[in-house]
Amino acid sequence: MITIFRSFKNYFALVKFSHTVFAMPFALIGFSLAVSKDEYDFSIKLLLLIILCMVFARNAAMGFNRLADRRFDALNPRTSNREIPTGVIGTKAATTFVIINSILLVITTSFINQLTLFLSPVA
Repeated sequence: MITIFRSFKNYFALVKFSHTVFAMPFALIGFSLAVSKDEYDFSIKLLLLIILCMVFARNAAMGFNRLADRRFDALNPRTSNREIPTGVIGTKAATTFVIINSILLVITTSFINQLTLFLSPVA
């Protein structure tokens, strides 16, 4: 149980999950604009789907960024203690994390509507 908790903690640190809270208002503003324009009725289900999409997209993007920058991060004293350069999270595990979050994003968008599903690969 402690190992699982530690793994989650490491992945949350990898993507700076606490910063997701600061990005959340943009997703909520988009939701409120769509509802206010009578495009959609207010729905808790839709709100939760949008929040999930935002979290999955951000996790995939941040994980990909950490993977792409891992060699630079290892050389930079400020970033050399991040999870991938130190080996806390391996390259294969980080790649799997990015792929899983990308797949979850696409699946979640399919529950919103067809347009969001078709646009999700470029998100």
